[in-house]
Amino acid sequence: MAHYAFLNEDNIVTEVIVGKDETELIDGLTPEEWYGNFRGQSCVRTSYNNKIRKQYAGVGFTYSETADVFIAPKPFPSWSLDANYDWQAPIAYPADGKQYSWDESNQVWVLAG
Repeated sequence: MAHYAFLNEDNIVTEVIVGKDETELIDGLTPEEWYGNFRGQSCVRTSYNNKIRKQYAGVGFTYSETADVFIAPKPFPSWSLDANYDWQAPIAYPADGKQYSWDESNQVWVLAG
């Protein structure tokens, strides 16, 4: 079994399914090709254990064709995408071992609890 992400015209994931193993052909086509043709959408394999395309796709993720990765939705307007396709806050997360949450209004990390 393998997992596949369906993409809309903007390469946004609309659904993720479990399907045939990527090595099995369906009517002479790869599962990506067959599922994509069947649904009339682009279909890209995703890896539940993050072995391909950076991370497991979820609904709302974006697929970058040039980087061949799935990118999580942007968590806050102030965050930016780094060279590894991870979202980074404008201020680094504190490295003191405590739990924090991001306060977008004040652009700071706030101690949880």
